[in-house]
Amino acid sequence: MGCTFFSNTSMCYDSEGSENLNHCTENINLLTECSLCFSQIIEKEINPFVDKWEEEGIFPAHRIFKILGQAGFLGVNKPIEYGGLGLDFSYSMAVAEELGHIRCGGVPMAIGVQSDMATPALARFGSDELKRQFLTPTIAGDLVACLGVSEAEAGSDVANIKTKAVRKGDDYIINGGKMWITNGCQADWMCLLANTNDGPRHRNKSLICLPMNLEGIQVAKKIDKLGMRSSDTAQIFFEDVRVPSKYLIGKEGMGFTYQMLQFQEERMWGVAGMLVPMQNIIQETIEYTRQRKVFNQPILHNQTVHFRLAELETEIELLRSLLYRCVAQYIQGNDVTKLASMAKLKGGRLVREVTDSCLQYWGGMGFTNEVLVSRLFRDMRLMSIGAGTDEVMLSIICKYMGTIPESK
Repeated sequence: MGCTFFSNTSMCYDSEGSENLNHCTENINLLTECSLCFSQIIEKEINPFVDKWEEEGIFPAHRIFKILGQAGFLGVNKPIEYGGLGLDFSYSMAVAEELGHIRCGGVPMAIGVQSDMATPALARFGSDELKRQFLTPTIAGDLVACLGVSEAEAGSDVANIKTKAVRKGDDYIINGGKMWITNGCQADWMCLLANTNDGPRHRNKSLICLPMNLEGIQVAKKIDKLGMRSSDTAQIFFEDVRVPSKYLIGKEGMGFTYQMLQFQEERMWGVAGMLVPMQNIIQETIEYTRQRKVFNQPILHNQTVHFRLAELETEIELLRSLLYRCVAQYIQGNDVTKLASMAKLKGGRLVREVTDSCLQYWGGMGFTNEVLVSRLFRDMRLMSIGAGTDEVMLSIICKYMGTIPESK
């Protein structure tokens, strides 16, 4: 295995632990070039319009994804033969971090669904025909993807989903519904998790590539959310939707397992996407409290304030280290369920702590919609809910620790 690189490391190592400076130099040059390109896209095509998209509750996914696809950012770790760059997962994490410079949480989340949440199983287990039909145009930004897992009565309890895909001849007939679907109002296809038989609930599910223009699919509503407002989120119903059985991803009955693997990438991606926003909030809070005076001195001069910001900055770096260790293990092919769950748990709690603490130092301004901290206070609250709640993360960690009582 070659050298892996994270965007702000100073030394790289190969899988044997030895220094590989030539490879590192290549990686550094590549990431520097990509970072500059990405920054230009964000500052020209995204940030000037974020306020408008937040008000409208949606952003032009097809236009933005096409720009990102042409620049190569939607398939960083996907196979070259399907339009990806063929790099390892650490580069996807570098992209996720760069997305943190977008001045909202909704657009980065939608991009993450397109690049690293709806497509990993397809890239790994899908047939060549399926990948050329769905993965290649998704990487290019020609199709918008969404992930259909959650339901009204089954969020973090994925095994409890009710949507069915019944085999009939060469087709599946799909009935049911999905909830909280990011990109759902604009998506061209869905990576759908559905029950395909009546067996044990961890072995009766399959992933299916579902074109969203089929008869019987109804986008019931765009959900009005507390945060992530620039990202459209849909409730979707299926009534006798007929889809070819060849659109099955991998093997029938393996959907739950495939989705658990997708969740690992989603959780790591989510943590990576928190790092820059937290640092930006702290930096903007430092600048504001340095110039804002109370009782004839800058707020920042209060020891309580600058000590607290130092503590939060330290926690962010500790989270970064945990994430990087998790990603390094993942690239080496190890099971990172425990580490990814720990990072997701810590990240979700820390981002709430950072946004809440910093908002407090902004005083009344922090309670307006005119500053970044208030927007991210709303947006980042999702991080302890989406892709598995804090409580589910704790249960997973406890399972690996062997502390959950055995069921009788």
